[in-house]
Amino acid sequence: MKFYFHAATRRRQCTVLLIFSSLSLWAGAACAQPTYRIATEGTYPPWSFKDSQGTLQGWDVDIAKALCERMRARCEIVAQDWDGIIPGLMARKYDLIVASMAITPQRLQRVDFSDKYKETVSRFIARKGTPADVSPDALAGKAIGVQRGSIQAGYLTQNYKNANIKFYDTPQAAELDLVADRVQYIFGNVVTYHVGFMTTPQASDFAFTGPDMKGGLLGEGNGIAMRKGDAEMRARVNAALAAIRADGTYDRITAKYFPFKLM
Repeated sequence: MKFYFHAATRRRQCTVLLIFSSLSLWAGAACAQPTYRIATEGTYPPWSFKDSQGTLQGWDVDIAKALCERMRARCEIVAQDWDGIIPGLMARKYDLIVASMAITPQRLQRVDFSDKYKETVSRFIARKGTPADVSPDALAGKAIGVQRGSIQAGYLTQNYKNANIKFYDTPQAAELDLVADRVQYIFGNVVTYHVGFMTTPQASDFAFTGPDMKGGLLGEGNGIAMRKGDAEMRARVNAALAAIRADGTYDRITAKYFPFKLM
């Protein structure tokens, strides 16, 4: 039988165990390799998704595994629906979120983030020939599809109050409604669209429209989320991030999924 302990629990155990000299050898082994549970989204290719065997794959999954290796930690990576991913962290269901989560002022009120590990640019997609003006006034009355709980959803809710915003559990569901003309626009991550929807035959009649959009409600890049106040965890994750960037692991993982750099 395997037992998984959260990081905070294991640290407490290590402190107690080290008091007893008769158990010092066992304690040293147990404390040398912390165990973390890591949440990712799981339905957001190429960032995270399940293969035909139900195994989690994707860029964020590979990054999480590389970080665990550098931290010399045993890790269990689990899928979590996006709209519940921060509440799950706060409820201690897992220790970290590695899911291309944008760093925003609103999220910083609830969680801490690692250093930035990816840039985020958002953009609209519409049928070819659609006017390039995607201002709130231009899209008043238009149906726009977006993933529920995403930074793009928050941005639209705040700024496009006169549009008909439709929320979907996955980006793919919004894309299907775009093709079926149930929405006139979709709004999301440029990289995701570049390597996903825009490579499919169904996208032949569609194109990016309007400018690249980032910053503010759309985030200042992506970070790895953790519970607030855990300075030790943040230092460990940041050191591991620096290590995989310095030794080329980050770029090798990125090249596996994308023909361009993410930072």
